[in-house]
Amino acid sequence: MLGIAAVVFAGAVFLIVLSIVRRRREGLPLLGEREQATTGLVILFGIVIPVVVLVGLFVVANLVVLPDTDAPKAGTTAMTVEVVGHQWWWEVRYPGAGNAVTANEIHIPARTRVNVVAKTADVIHTFWVPQLNRKIDMVPGHPNRLLLYASKPGRYRGQCAEFCGVQHAHMSLAVYADPPDQFRAWLANMGRPAAPPATPQAQAGQKVFLSNACASCHTLRGTPATGVIGPDLTHMATRATLAALTIPNNTPSLGEWLRDPQHVKPGNRMPGLNLTPTQFTQLTAYLQGLR
Repeated sequence: MLGIAAVVFAGAVFLIVLSIVRRRREGLPLLGEREQATTGLVILFGIVIPVVVLVGLFVVANLVVLPDTDAPKAGTTAMTVEVVGHQWWWEVRYPGAGNAVTANEIHIPARTRVNVVAKTADVIHTFWVPQLNRKIDMVPGHPNRLLLYASKPGRYRGQCAEFCGVQHAHMSLAVYADPPDQFRAWLANMGRPAAPPATPQAQAGQKVFLSNACASCHTLRGTPATGVIGPDLTHMATRATLAALTIPNNTPSLGEWLRDPQHVKPGNRMPGLNLTPTQFTQLTAYLQGLR
């Protein structure tokens, strides 16, 4: 389609340039002012060529493109991943793999056909990983499906492609195609409960988490925190980014996010926490141990 559009564009530019160069002369080059020739050109370029090109593209799209990009048929994929769009982050679940759940970073085994079931928890979103397949809409009440297949290990960036609110531009995701052994180890870890705090500071941070609004909005499997408003944080420290790829997952960025989430991502549902500097340090230490 890009090649054909480029030819059409080049032809249009050529005709514009030709009309400018010959603006003081009547008639067409070589053909002069013959009405039959002019009519023939209109029929050729206005009807015949567009019909041939559009029919050709239609045939190619239906015989070549759609079979490779359409939703996979039942029983043709090795695994299923559920992706739920939220304002403005991605919830990722692995049915049949225990309690494996993560956010904003989808891991799949390389060279494996994966069935993605796309849903939304609020408004219409669009799931799109350009290097792996076409985009699909996530419409309330209507799950949609897509095939993900990565021929080699790597990181593939995705994006919500349907305007869904003020932070639409900051609703990104990453698909990690891992070697199969590495993926199985990652998936097994995702199914485990939250790691117990390893240091006194992290232990204090867990108490801060469970005694404040954090536990009402987020889930930490293996603890009393069972909130469903924000992402599951059971293995938050394994992720490379925070806030749907908006900031890196490191100590300074995490601290900034905890202190003033609206400054980082205005309009998100996370409130500011009324904690002391010591409590912020303890909470950060605890969250960074959730691997």
